[in-house]
Amino acid sequence: MLRSVLLAAARSGRLRGLVESAPVTRPVVRRFIAGDEIATALTVTGELLADGRLVTLDHLGEDVTDADQADATVRAYVDALKLLSDKGYTDRAEVSVKLSAVGQQLGASIALDNARRICAVAGAVGATVTLDMEDHTTTDSTLAVLRELRRDFPWVGAVLQAYLRRTESDCRELATEGSRIRLCKGAYQEPAAVAFQDKSEVDKSYVRCLKILMNGAGYPMVASHDPRLIRIAGQLATAAGRTPDSLEYQMLYGIRPAEQRRLAAAGHRVRVYLPYGDQWYGYFMRRLAERPANLAFFLRAVATRN
Repeated sequence: MLRSVLLAAARSGRLRGLVESAPVTRPVVRRFIAGDEIATALTVTGELLADGRLVTLDHLGEDVTDADQADATVRAYVDALKLLSDKGYTDRAEVSVKLSAVGQQLGASIALDNARRICAVAGAVGATVTLDMEDHTTTDSTLAVLRELRRDFPWVGAVLQAYLRRTESDCRELATEGSRIRLCKGAYQEPAAVAFQDKSEVDKSYVRCLKILMNGAGYPMVASHDPRLIRIAGQLATAAGRTPDSLEYQMLYGIRPAEQRRLAAAGHRVRVYLPYGDQWYGYFMRRLAERPANLAFFLRAVATRN
């Protein structure tokens, strides 16, 4: 019930204003978000890379309905990629892009053209791009854009969400040579007709999908903070004969950093999902909904703000 309330709040404009204006919010948000500006995000990126981890940068924003705003998002990604190149980070840092932030609601062709602009720059500087997945109503559109982009940029990655009932089928289709697939549980409020509602069912789906990806010809990206699922992923990788450089683990910035460092120190590829920008509200609320520990952290900060 609490998770449903928080996910509904992520879409509420009125609550957004209250949360964003609360004095206590910003210090807590900094745990999960690398500042409002790319300069701060680059500093954090350098720290993570120096610590042996990889990075995917996400310029926060979604549900864009204005062409100029979509263009501004594209330019932000272009600038970020060029700065990553200037720093010599592009062999270890990439970008994650939400298509709704680059015009998906304005039309598939607009989102495709804008995503292609980002991919062209990424290719020129030696970086990669992963398309984030959003609520289930955008899944078909996102995968269609992925197919078009991969004609010219075969390294473009995508996210699949284990809580969707369709995802096993999508994994089978996409676990091909050169494909990069990030498997996560899913963080949107979805109806039972399209998504598993029970945690145990979501976990079972995640494992089934992992088996497909580990035994496929692509590059699995295991996006989970769950110790049990991380352990199972390692077992499945070993059973499939995979070497440590043939997959990676991904975790969110600010969540289980000690485990991130442990996995990296053990020789695994570990990538940190690093969001930045001032459009942080929806992302932040979904992080609170995902794990009770995140919400407890936020409430403790509120209780002790004085």
